[in-house]
Amino acid sequence: MKWSKAPLELVTFLEEAALDVAGCQKHTMFGFPAYFLNGNMFMAAHRDNLILRLGPADHEAFLVSDDGFSRFEPMAGRVMKEYVVVPEAVYMDKTRFDTLLKKSTDYVRGLPAKKA
Repeated sequence: MKWSKAPLELVTFLEEAALDVAGCQKHTMFGFPAYFLNGNMFMAAHRDNLILRLGPADHEAFLVSDDGFSRFEPMAGRVMKEYVVVPEAVYMDKTRFDTLLKKSTDYVRGLPAKKA
């Protein structure tokens, strides 16, 4: 699959969402903007998708919901087990996205810090 940049609107959305997350750092993952807490990625763009890392219970609950979440698979057959692709309709709803982002950051803050 040909590489393509993330849409500017998505990149801007992520930058603005990250402003509310104390202690996050911006890096690049797969050539796209990604946000980390204590060395652990919690939010990123991948092509035109927004991805979030969730704990096991939340991950499964959102995947079986009727909201259109899907597993994050950066390459065919390579599923990243704790990550979901967030539908645009969900992340464009500020209340829903803020709740989802808090679930993600709470989970990631509880993970052991990764060494640089």
